[in-house]
Amino acid sequence: MDTPMKRLILLGLLILSCSSIFADTLTLKSGHPDSYIVKKGDTLWDISAHFLNDPWRWPKLWGSNPQIANPHLIYPGDRLTLVFIDGEPRLVVKPHVRKSPEGRIMAKDGAIPAIDLSLIQAYLVQNRVVDSRWFEQQPMVMGGESESKHHIINDIIYVQSELTVGDKLGVYAPGRQFVAQESGDNLGQEVIMTASGRVVESGPISKVRLLSNIRETKAGYRILPIDDDSLMSAYFMPKAATTTASVLAAEGNLREVGKLDVVYLDQGSNSGVEPGHVYSIFRDGQGIVIDGDGMPVKPEDRSTYEDLLSSLSADNEIKMPDIYHGKLMVFKVFDKVSLGLILLNKKPVRVNDKLLQPDTLLQGE
Repeated sequence: MDTPMKRLILLGLLILSCSSIFADTLTLKSGHPDSYIVKKGDTLWDISAHFLNDPWRWPKLWGSNPQIANPHLIYPGDRLTLVFIDGEPRLVVKPHVRKSPEGRIMAKDGAIPAIDLSLIQAYLVQNRVVDSRWFEQQPMVMGGESESKHHIINDIIYVQSELTVGDKLGVYAPGRQFVAQESGDNLGQEVIMTASGRVVESGPISKVRLLSNIRETKAGYRILPIDDDSLMSAYFMPKAATTTASVLAAEGNLREVGKLDVVYLDQGSNSGVEPGHVYSIFRDGQGIVIDGDGMPVKPEDRSTYEDLLSSLSADNEIKMPDIYHGKLMVFKVFDKVSLGLILLNKKPVRVNDKLLQPDTLLQGE
């Protein structure tokens, strides 16, 4: 191998090595505090946002402190102090101690979570994405004791199936049919929970008493079990996504969404998506064409001829850089689709926005 080739290989390895090092370096926010006292209602994400440009990287910020390996040891009143260990910023905790013989007494549910679960509680069991043919085979609501077409809490409904007395069930209405934009592949059927109920009588037509209602229940809806897969740990470990994806749909068919809104992703567990995966959200940069006078023309200002030129060849269009819009974290995963919560947005998020691995160094965030 000649010397120039060796130099190129060594240079390439050096660039990759440096990129990896820099990408893994925490960046402290300008004007960050030296310490912080945990307050009721705080989350790990919120606390990290006081110190970091990328708050989703809080596990690394607290990685050297064994006390914070378990978030259930962080409580309101604890003082978190910023220190540097081997040149890296770290938070250490000083527990709040009462000046009485009882010592530190904390409520069992008083620990600080990763994110505010109340933001996504409604989606833990309500929204699911399933195979449409499978959904059509599930037990069907036939009606109820009430003469009304709509059934609410405490009503008895009839279900066409022999169910087990005492089982807790969910009543689901069909929602949207999701299809991949590029391939046209079927990604699954959205089903939306309208109520929960418990089986009170079993037979060819079982009776179910509704325990709660999110919306009215009607004949034709389907019954699905509420199992552990519908629930979720109160603790998320954020980590960089390992795949790319796109925003498939917004909850509620909204055109634009923002911080703390929920969206569907067009990738799921089959593609390696996991709860806790963090994505950066980008909008495609515009394609600019040059008109006959040598001037750049935006898509909305193009003539029919300029649109034709753009469609004939990518060489006729100059693509502008993609625009950063925010970050989201996946909190629930199905086979081909996932649910994510937008935790930061600088610009509105729309369907078809791109979801990329969150790398501040390489993506210019």
